[in-house]
Amino acid sequence: MSMRKVLVGLVLIAIVLVAGAHWLQQKREADVAAATAVRARATAAQPVVVDVVAKQSTPIDFSVIGSVQASETVAVKSRMDGQIVQTHFKEGDDVKAGDLLFDLDSRAIEAQLHQAEANLARDQVQVVNAKRTVERQSDLAKREFASRQSVDDASTNAAQFEAAVKADQAAIDNAKVMLSYCQIRAPIDGRTGVINLTNGNVVKANDTVTIVTIAKIHPINVLFAVPQKYFEQVREALGKGPVEAFAEIPNSGGRQIPGRIQFFDNNIDATTGTFQVKASFANEDGSLWPGMFVNVTIRLGVQPDALVVASAAVQTGQNGTYVFVVKPDMTAEMRPVKVARESGDKSVIQSGLRDGERVVVEGQLRLINGTHVELRAAADRPPTAQPQKGS
Repeated sequence: MSMRKVLVGLVLIAIVLVAGAHWLQQKREADVAAATAVRARATAAQPVVVDVVAKQSTPIDFSVIGSVQASETVAVKSRMDGQIVQTHFKEGDDVKAGDLLFDLDSRAIEAQLHQAEANLARDQVQVVNAKRTVERQSDLAKREFASRQSVDDASTNAAQFEAAVKADQAAIDNAKVMLSYCQIRAPIDGRTGVINLTNGNVVKANDTVTIVTIAKIHPINVLFAVPQKYFEQVREALGKGPVEAFAEIPNSGGRQIPGRIQFFDNNIDATTGTFQVKASFANEDGSLWPGMFVNVTIRLGVQPDALVVASAAVQTGQNGTYVFVVKPDMTAEMRPVKVARESGDKSVIQSGLRDGERVVVEGQLRLINGTHVELRAAADRPPTAQPQKGS
């Protein structure tokens, strides 16, 4: 019984040894094949598309996300109690400052105005009569046919009527002001929103309900948060003159709308490490709309002799960013580089490249150090030569 167990064990050991030898043989063959493939890749000319490193004037830009806001917004409310009898615009209309928006029922105010005007006419007549009485009493007093007291009484009566005339005029002015409140006009140029109270509704002075909101969108503002590391650059640039900003609406084909920075906030938010900046845009075609999110590019200046290369050439690996440089002997060299910033489809290189060197922008996936390359025009690139980030 024990001999049988020993035999079984020996058989199992033999099977394991044979399987291990077979696995080692396969691994050796795979390693040889991989080494052969690497050597083949290094010796065979790989088609690539290149770009030339060059010095050129390059904008000093950085990008953030901003929100569009109306440059002015007014919540239109009534300044008196009344009923809306007529609306002179439609929702979404563009209006000018002073345009008539609503008419309120003005009959009661008109009646008060007419009454005040009648009181004024009455008191003006009484003033004329009172002054004549003063003249008569004064003449009689000179001839000692009237007492001095009667003259004083007549003068007092005339003064009272003159004061009444002034009060009547004040009542007329007040009624005219109240009558003007019956016509609600646009306080600013802008676009109207939803009409919350329509004809027949009663409005009240200083009511919490807004009748309509007007937003000025020509020009329009974009508000965005800028990281603190850019604070000195922004402040210095604004000190030298206007600073350009470009707004790009997502999914708009890359169209950039020009504007200018208006101001930056007077404090830095300690919780986010950012400060608020506002830019103004003419927005003549109405592309920017309140509440919209846009990509904002701030241009702080221009670097005259920046070393730039197509961003497609820059790859990212485990040890950082790198490019493949095509050497004079038509072999590829993997070289680490340091990118200062992005500018459109170009990368500004801080170190690692020299002016005039050629770098691969398409076909990097087939390259290693020492691979022979064959230059191709961009239109002739094979489908597998698309540039990709990463390694």
